[in-house]
Amino acid sequence: MDFSSIPLPSGKHTISKLFDFEAGHRLRSLAPEHKCSRQHGHSYKVELILTAAALEGPGFVTDFGDLAPFRRFLDTELDHHNLHEIMPVEPTSERLAQFLAGWFIQNVEPGIPGRLVAVQVRETEHSWARFDVEER
Repeated sequence: MDFSSIPLPSGKHTISKLFDFEAGHRLRSLAPEHKCSRQHGHSYKVELILTAAALEGPGFVTDFGDLAPFRRFLDTELDHHNLHEIMPVEPTSERLAQFLAGWFIQNVEPGIPGRLVAVQVRETEHSWARFDVEER
């Protein structure tokens, strides 16, 4: 069968890559009786979502291998650390997603063709927070 006549619609391409790390934190602004005010930890899952109007190279939004600096950042700076000792704001999942988006935009995005759309942070299997980057 000849598929060469199938039209390719216009639009944006989107990819995502899932990362994980282990870290602890506490939310100091909460009342002492709130469970999250005490030191605890999570097995975080972080999803980067990127988009591009045009594909690069063989047909990539971004080569997944080009996201390795983000993996290294998670491994060296966040994994098995206390987030409240690292982040400049209280380390809720919402703020962690925003913090990671800022780091990615500053340190990875200038060298890749795709653009970050959102960062989703999952503390547990049943809860997540997402930061959507404004169009630039």
